[in-house]
Amino acid sequence: DFATPRAVLTGHDYEITCAAICAELGLVISGSKEGPCLIHSMNGDLLRTLEGPERLKGPESCLRPKLIQASREGHCVIYYENGLFCVFSVNGRLQATMETDDKIR
Repeated sequence: DFATPRAVLTGHDYEITCAAICAELGLVISGSKEGPCLIHSMNGDLLRTLEGPERLKGPESCLRPKLIQASREGHCVIYYENGLFCVFSVNGRLQATMETDDKIR
């Protein structure tokens, strides 16, 4: 038997740098090199776009996601390349932010 994809997720203009699957909520969250993070259903429907805080200006204003983790309670934590953590609800609302100088892996 050959494995076939369940769905094809579209919406990013650049390569995917991180992704997380929350099977309990039926969501796939992905981040791309030069764009926002997207929330898709497991069926492939684009549900939300997660935009980082707008307080960053200048050449660092493009937030590049490196790590994503989703919880079964409906929260999504994203760590961006510039040391910024953001917590979003699955409804796309920014809940909290925190900056760090530490290298996170």
